[in-house]
Amino acid sequence: MATVRYFAAAAEAAGTESEQVRADTLGLLIDDLRSRHGARLSRVLDASSVLHDGRYVRDPATPLTQDAVLDVLPPFAGG
Repeated sequence: MATVRYFAAAAEAAGTESEQVRADTLGLLIDDLRSRHGARLSRVLDASSVLHDGRYVRDPATPLTQDAVLDVLPPFAGG
């Protein structure tokens, strides 16, 4: 299973700092997260960047391995 790590507002919206998710692609994973956590996390996901094993990803067709690590990074304030 892929590990999803949430930061800042994403962790607050998901109610956890990390979780395990089974998904073959980034799109399926995001759909699962939206289904699990509802509208609040969906809004955060819309504004967030997702890193897959340390690299920014956006394409829903991006394949995920079972040991993938994904970071959900909402926009951060400050500089």
